[in-house]
Amino acid sequence: MRAQAERRCLIIAHRGASALVPEHTLEAYAIAARLGADYIEPDLVMTRDGVLIARHDNVLNLTTDVADHPEFAARRTRRSVDGVSVEGWFSEDFTLAEIRTLRAIERIAEVRPRNAMFNGRFAVPTFDEILELAAALAAESGRTIGVYPETKHPTHFADAGLAMERPLLEALARHGFAGPDAAVFIQSFEIGNLRALAGMTGLPLIQLLGTEGKPFDVQANGGATTYAEMATATGLKTVAGYAAGVGPEKNRFIIPLRDDGGLDIARTSAFVADAHAAGLLVHPYTFRAENCFLPAQYRRPGPATAPGDLDGELAAFLAAGIDGFFTDNVEAGVRACRAIGHRDG
Repeated sequence: MRAQAERRCLIIAHRGASALVPEHTLEAYAIAARLGADYIEPDLVMTRDGVLIARHDNVLNLTTDVADHPEFAARRTRRSVDGVSVEGWFSEDFTLAEIRTLRAIERIAEVRPRNAMFNGRFAVPTFDEILELAAALAAESGRTIGVYPETKHPTHFADAGLAMERPLLEALARHGFAGPDAAVFIQSFEIGNLRALAGMTGLPLIQLLGTEGKPFDVQANGGATTYAEMATATGLKTVAGYAAGVGPEKNRFIIPLRDDGGLDIARTSAFVADAHAAGLLVHPYTFRAENCFLPAQYRRPGPATAPGDLDGELAAFLAAGIDGFFTDNVEAGVRACRAIGHRDG
């Protein structure tokens, strides 16, 4: 199967070089590619006029300075997003022209206060701009730079009359990301979104697996399928009917944590073997270097926000047989891949 043939140490820049500058900005993607990422990962949401933009969420106040714009104060509202009541400003209430007036801010400033010094400096990019950048970075580096977009809240946007599937595929085609050799993976936590895409494109799809509960489209339709069921050997065979791979949360599905917070390597699950047996790639998320995100044995002396031994954690998961990984720290990913002979230098 194609997924089996492509297996290697793939470095996916999670929202760009997110450990260094605010995520989902052209600057973050460019830094990540220049550090050695194979793929850059934009999370995609929709504007009111049907344009795909890159944000972690459709709640704009989490990652932009919209709250500082008095002209938009009246648009603050409360809305249900994937079954959760959220208050804020929402991308689907703004045109692209209005989004152009906003600037990105650091989403987790309490963990990455140095990133906050860039608040207000970078624009919110469109998907088209990201694809243009990927092509330019590939030409600059002489190597392929792929894109790994995630459709965020596809049921929510479809219900708002802003279905994401066709605009996503049209944008990819406009920029030459089409055909069997295109450096693209399309990911989603929902099932219906991926099944619809499978009927529209031959591009490889990745089923993301949340730590608990059900995909929202399953929940919204009164279905019973849970992420835990999808992660079984039988469930993975079903996923292989429409997807080329899976994106599991690393500790929930592959190597669990002990009660003391340490990585319990002795209890590594059969997930990777089961996924490979079904012909699926395995790209777990998310590897981050700060002590507060690391298993206990990879933390170093210092505050929770100080860097620990991410190289060590990555080595443990690569030994478990994963095919690639999402990381905020591309440079650590490059070192880890070099250490197992999957990267030059």
